[in-house]
Amino acid sequence: MAKKTVIVEQIGSPIRRKEDQRATLVGLGLNKLHRRRELEDTPAIRGMISKVSHLVRVVDEK
Repeated sequence: MAKKTVIVEQIGSPIRRKEDQRATLVGLGLNKLHRRRELEDTPAIRGMISKVSHLVRVVDEK
């Protein structure tokens, strides 16, 4: 069985954001606008996405 994945895209800048939000973006593998990453769909990743939901968007859930 294939693992579920989620594709996230960075839509907001980390400039003038709190350091923990910047670190969360880096943890997700994002650091520039419009970059996309395919990540494993786990509760930890979902928590990170919700923490910076104003800076990222979920493009696709597989």
